[in-house]
Amino acid sequence: MSASIKRIDARALKAALHDGLEIALLDAREELTFGERHILMATCMPLGRIEVLADDMVPRRQTRVVWCDDGAGLGERAAERMADLGYADVSVLDGGIAAWESADFRIYSGVHVPSKAFAEVVEHDLSTPWITATELKALIDAGQDTALLDSRSFPEYHTNSIPTAVSVPGAELVYRFKDLVPSPTTMVIVNCGGRTRSIIGAQSLINAGVPNKVVSLKDGTMAWHLAGFQITRGADQRPPEISPASAEAARRSVERIASALRIPRIGPGTLAAWRADSDRRSLYVLDVRTPEEYELGHVVGVRSAPGGQLVQETDNYLATWGARVVLADTDGVRAVMTASWLKQMGWGDVAVIRLEDVPGSRVTGPYHPLVLGLESARVAAISPAQLKRRLEAGTVTLVDLEYSKPYRNGHIPGAWFATRTRLGAALERLPPAEGIVLTSPDGDLARIAAAELARTATLPVHALDGGTRAWTLAGYPLSTGADRMADTPDDVWLPPRERGGDSESAMRAYLAWEIDLVNQMARDDDQRFNVAKI
Repeated sequence: MSASIKRIDARALKAALHDGLEIALLDAREELTFGERHILMATCMPLGRIEVLADDMVPRRQTRVVWCDDGAGLGERAAERMADLGYADVSVLDGGIAAWESADFRIYSGVHVPSKAFAEVVEHDLSTPWITATELKALIDAGQDTALLDSRSFPEYHTNSIPTAVSVPGAELVYRFKDLVPSPTTMVIVNCGGRTRSIIGAQSLINAGVPNKVVSLKDGTMAWHLAGFQITRGADQRPPEISPASAEAARRSVERIASALRIPRIGPGTLAAWRADSDRRSLYVLDVRTPEEYELGHVVGVRSAPGGQLVQETDNYLATWGARVVLADTDGVRAVMTASWLKQMGWGDVAVIRLEDVPGSRVTGPYHPLVLGLESARVAAISPAQLKRRLEAGTVTLVDLEYSKPYRNGHIPGAWFATRTRLGAALERLPPAEGIVLTSPDGDLARIAAAELARTATLPVHALDGGTRAWTLAGYPLSTGADRMADTPDDVWLPPRERGGDSESAMRAYLAWEIDLVNQMARDDDQRFNVAKI
């Protein structure tokens, strides 16, 4: 390991997490392995995806960074790579998570644990009301005046939902409430797949002071399924376009929340000053609108982070504890609601801004992260048409570095799945060919990996120009399934219903794990929660 990479022991890391200074604790393992055993405040950043994730997750190059793993050496490799990419203060946890546990510090299972534990603490501290799946079924069967609002992302809702539910992702609940629930006598039930977004969604409406009776659905769609009730596949009920009356009611509702929690609204001058100071203090600027709104037009460099998902999986967006966070939307409602939860979760320096006040060019389409090292990744490119001809001739081995779940849902026919971290070992298991081609969703990770592989490979190495997206834009088909896995798919922590086998036992175990998080938080001084009664 390079002399520029420091080592830190478990007790020193514990102190660093409490000293009030910025710190990013990163775990270099794949998500499934990370989910089995990890440190509460750690963010999963797999070694093979550092170049794609690092700038978004740790935007300041001088941030204090500590890497950890399970002792297999990934942390050291990740630290070396991050230092090579320009990060100046990089350490490795000596002895990995085993050393942390040996020091009598807690280890957690699961993913997005801070977010999920936070919701359990919210329910405990605020007595967020709930009803069971059986009680909800009785209300629906009796034709009671109810509104069932599913606070997950639309794709999750579309995959499996409860009959009569409308898709209203978390940050949209207060924003669109008046249009969805015009009568104050309607009983409102908020659900998600399990517990987190049900609790946060219901409490959001209560905090906003809506006149209706509001409850969460205890244990969400999992409880509905476990009770033997019908699950709907392919539901597509969404809120109507927001009316001026709903927007105005929502703006009034969030005023007292912003005041109670002292959430500042900033203008372009303050944002410009914070950006100018971002070499000394980390700054995240996130767009909390829906993905559809974001793709219709957004500010270059501002990442999409739909508010409900940001609260549900904060560690997928923010890795530097102690950073400044600025949330942007059209009129502040969704930004304030999201900021209110982040602030109580421990992100103390959160502000909101209107998108019209965020300077920068406006573009359409998906977000494009800054991929570190891409400009120096020299590698031969191959076009979709050339790749198609060579695949048909059987002269190349094509490897897809996409995450395993979307790979199963659609990949180039003839491709093999592999994780970038173990690419060399995966290639040794594949049939011989005259050359190797790597692809990834937009081609960036493939270029990085291909340039690295080309330095040691005995065969010609190419990257698919534009990645799998370019293949589909050329009009070529995709295949589905998981029959060409050159590597163990440990890169994704699947929800219980997607794991195969006894899914109902997996659901029960998951719900029990989630409910117990409140007890674990009571014994862990690393969490930074400060739940407020508004």
